[in-house]
Amino acid sequence: MKKVIFLLIIVTFFTLKVFSQESRKEKLAKEAQNPLANMISLPFQNNTTYRIGDNNSIQSIVNFQPVVPLSFEKFNLYTRLVIPFISQPDLAGGDNQSGLGDANLTAFFSPNKKSNITWGFGPVLQFPTATDSKLGSQEFGIGPAFVIIATEEKWIYGLLVNNIWTLDDLRTEKKMLLQPIVNYYLPRAWYLVSSPIWQANWHASEGNQWLMPLGGGLGKVIIIGKLPININAHVYYNVQMQDSNWGRWQTRFQLQFLFPKK
Repeated sequence: MKKVIFLLIIVTFFTLKVFSQESRKEKLAKEAQNPLANMISLPFQNNTTYRIGDNNSIQSIVNFQPVVPLSFEKFNLYTRLVIPFISQPDLAGGDNQSGLGDANLTAFFSPNKKSNITWGFGPVLQFPTATDSKLGSQEFGIGPAFVIIATEEKWIYGLLVNNIWTLDDLRTEKKMLLQPIVNYYLPRAWYLVSSPIWQANWHASEGNQWLMPLGGGLGKVIIIGKLPININAHVYYNVQMQDSNWGRWQTRFQLQFLFPKK
């Protein structure tokens, strides 16, 4: 009888432990997709575009984009740095270019209160870190940035937008990034996601200003040791392009290390 009771205690302990871990992973899956989540994250994101130009070449951009939140009495500050490493073909027929692109830093100021709808507003700064003029403007830039997020039990909806002007009398760049966010959460920390990155070049001629992919993907949060990791994969199709020689299909793979606050 004592052995049976001891066995039941062991089974109950491990069942509760597994349930607790699954609940934690499901909570982290929701927070990982929220740009205004109250945790540090270190994402590595690879965006690849296929079949570019006559040679069916590939562009690959790996973004390292750490997010660090800071809490104050009346507001929160979310800093988001994006450092792109780019490898792309030369559509004019030259050699491929590889190197660092222009980095940018966004600071979102957000009200410090709990709500199903949260928002943040602040500046976005561009730094001339591109190692080649074909990988970035190599100019300082600045502009406004805004994000709004609505959360429900199974859904998260949001929109992130910024617009950057370079400081050389606006001659080099005048561009906008628009990123809608839609997530649906599944059991066991799985989720469906669509977060295409739409880009506008306001200096381009009408009809060639937008790059607009549509699509989505699948993701999951796992825990290795004590470290939560968010993994997702996406496929997108460009319904609007700034250059007719650009590729129609693109993929995104992301590995995101999560450091939730205690």
